[in-house]
Amino acid sequence: MNQRIERLMAKLPEEIDCALITSDINRRYFTGMRSTAGTVLCFREEAYLIIDFRYIEKARQAAQGCVVLQQDNLYAQIRTLLEKHGAKCMAAEAMELTLSRFAQLEEKLGDCIELDASNTLSKAVYACRMVKEPEELQKIRDAQQLAETAFQHILTFIRPGVTEREIRMELDFTMIRLGAEDLSFPTIALTGASTSMPHGVPSSKVVEKGAFVLMDYGAVVDGYHSDMTRTVAVGPPSEEMEKVYHVVLEAQKKSLDAVRAGLTGQQLDAVARAHIAQAGYGEHFGHSLGHGVGLEIHEYPNAAPSGGTVLRPGHVITVEPGIYLPGRFGVRIEDFVAVTETGCENLTKAPKELIIL
Repeated sequence: MNQRIERLMAKLPEEIDCALITSDINRRYFTGMRSTAGTVLCFREEAYLIIDFRYIEKARQAAQGCVVLQQDNLYAQIRTLLEKHGAKCMAAEAMELTLSRFAQLEEKLGDCIELDASNTLSKAVYACRMVKEPEELQKIRDAQQLAETAFQHILTFIRPGVTEREIRMELDFTMIRLGAEDLSFPTIALTGASTSMPHGVPSSKVVEKGAFVLMDYGAVVDGYHSDMTRTVAVGPPSEEMEKVYHVVLEAQKKSLDAVRAGLTGQQLDAVARAHIAQAGYGEHFGHSLGHGVGLEIHEYPNAAPSGGTVLRPGHVITVEPGIYLPGRFGVRIEDFVAVTETGCENLTKAPKELIIL
């Protein structure tokens, strides 16, 4: 077995004999196999990837640390393996399974195995995934470098008269042209009053002189995501726009200085929230400070008012304070960092002092 599966099984209580992994992302994390189908069955002494004919050749080449079996009758194959290993209790991914899928598991396997429907397995999976290995961090760095190259290009593209959709398309095309496997999420590109909507959808709205342009986007490299937000001005901004920008920037800098192992996500969130509130904009910072990033764009841990997870070395988390004045404008600045014992490595190198195009 590979080390990731060994770590997973070591985190499970002794009474759980095996783990059933069916989600695409977690299957890729534990076996290295990227597909839209397949079942991973992990025992303490062996792991199996059961996958259908469409993927079998690729799986035999790519899957790591597991026995690859071609799927025939999935539940009969699972039964055979459960019997072979003498398993009495199997944990399922409760945080990933639908109710109907779990009901199907009970119907097909409930007479031969006790199914653990708690969050035990899901919590163990996310505990593994939260701590990034050196090769994972490098893929994230590569994805971020690609996104930042696209940022430098888009600064030459933005001007009065271009639309939000045109900015989004130019960013997307540039990242794909540079080699991105995919986009981290649908790119957000907003201007003017639309920037007051944290997750607004790009439209045919035209950039005007004196307006902000807010861009939130990322690239995927070998499965790993990047995430960044920059807000730039097109022509000289108003005095209040400049003031708000610098309040957000200072809140972010204070938060970045505070990041370290041993801090909870809640404590980190509070650093930015306190600064923005002291500046008089507390009610206009309505989202969390940050979230984990990795094989998914939103992972654990979270830096939020409810974020009780203690940060550990290897956690990757965004730091993205914002202020949004409805109907007027908004500002968000987002970096993401890898937590270390004494601070963090900022994975984002793009400039964030106010850029005026």
